[in-house]
Amino acid sequence: MNKLPAAALLLATALCAVSVSAQTYPTRPITMVVPYPPGGSADILARTMGEQLGTRLGQPVIIENKAGAGTAIGARFVAEAKPDGYTLLMGTVSSQAINPAMSKVGYDPGKDFVAVSALTSIPFVLVANPAAPYSTVAELIAAAKREGNRISYASAGPGTSNHLAGEMLAHAAKISLLHVPYRGSAPALADVLANHVPLMFDLQTTALPNIKAQKVKPLAVTGLQRSPLLPDVPTVAESGLPGFEVGAWFGLFAPAQVPEPVVRQLSTAMAQILQSPTMAQRLRDIGAEPDTRDAQAFAGYVKSEITRYAQTVKAAGLDR
Repeated sequence: MNKLPAAALLLATALCAVSVSAQTYPTRPITMVVPYPPGGSADILARTMGEQLGTRLGQPVIIENKAGAGTAIGARFVAEAKPDGYTLLMGTVSSQAINPAMSKVGYDPGKDFVAVSALTSIPFVLVANPAAPYSTVAELIAAAKREGNRISYASAGPGTSNHLAGEMLAHAAKISLLHVPYRGSAPALADVLANHVPLMFDLQTTALPNIKAQKVKPLAVTGLQRSPLLPDVPTVAESGLPGFEVGAWFGLFAPAQVPEPVVRQLSTAMAQILQSPTMAQRLRDIGAEPDTRDAQAFAGYVKSEITRYAQTVKAAGLDR
């Protein structure tokens, strides 16, 4: 009887193991790592999605918070995990695009992860204190051109997504804005409400209550389409800066080299969850929108975001 060469036998054994693994996955609990402390948007989203994913896969999804180093600790943990589909990352624009562009984080977001599923995106709202002498993006741009680098905007800190939103706006409009960093969004917003700083790119989730209470006025939203929650507020793109888009996005990632059938199984389960009217409404209730792009489209988007933020960070002199 003919015998297989040793190399062919090893390859056949490996392929068989992958096939069996994909067919039986999952056989034990899955860990979803959140690179932020408990209680924030990413954590709440992970727990909501994890519960639904566990129900569909027939195994519990355990949420593990690994905060620190601007999301690098949690993201690096997943990048180095065994690529078997049992360790996943609740990735964000910060973990996958911004922080790797700013410093050495110990992982390559383009090579060390596979995009499993887009989850949701939350636009920013460019808000101003009611006393600010501009109510539209066009009026703000005109004022900035008159006043030079005297109009300031608050952010949650250097290199945060709402800081870079301001950098992108200034670059697109060919104006200068004075960045005022804070240690978090809450103190930044407090100073906008107190009119110590006139402007801020605030996430729609936290901007809505203050807009409704008329504590701030919305100049524009930063998505490509108007927000269903703020239908009368134009986009920045509509306001004279075509193509402008920025916001907070969330996605599910796995370590590179996870078997493709496992990725496909996870992607299919997440697509079913996101297409559920109940889940869509739960997301809209907090100012978010379900992102139903398939894994391939989402992977392409993430790649473009890595490039875009690398360029923005370099232009702003924030890379180190």
